[in-house]
Amino acid sequence: MINDEMQLTNQLCFSIYNASRLFNKFYQQALEPFALTYPQYLVLLSLWEHDEQNLHELGTELNLNSNTLTPLLKRLEKAGWVARFQPESDRRQLKIKLTPLANEQQKHIYKAIDKCVSHQQLDIDKYRAALAMNNELVEALAETLA
Repeated sequence: MINDEMQLTNQLCFSIYNASRLFNKFYQQALEPFALTYPQYLVLLSLWEHDEQNLHELGTELNLNSNTLTPLLKRLEKAGWVARFQPESDRRQLKIKLTPLANEQQKHIYKAIDKCVSHQQLDIDKYRAALAMNNELVEALAETLA
């Protein structure tokens, strides 16, 4: 017999898994007109904050390995959102920068996300508290696994 704490519905990991899955679907609604996936949107968010990152920096920021990030970047490049290049100063590096399309569409994407979020009944204080708690959890888990 399993105790109540070990039931699936009482597992924080299962709740976070479901929240992650639902966030993907939630954002996909807003991103669909731009033919972007949620992971591609995260790449663009990072580059909008700091353009011309090298592959390693971008992977670290997004917590993605290069074998996951590279195909994602190739698809973004093919669609015209980013450009990948090797700087003359160090041909071993691979840098990623936004294209004019990405810069032109930034405000439209933000507006679509904002419209999608504003339709929800999310209390901003609860949102911020959940974000803070989740960031603490991520930090604790990362320390445990280090």
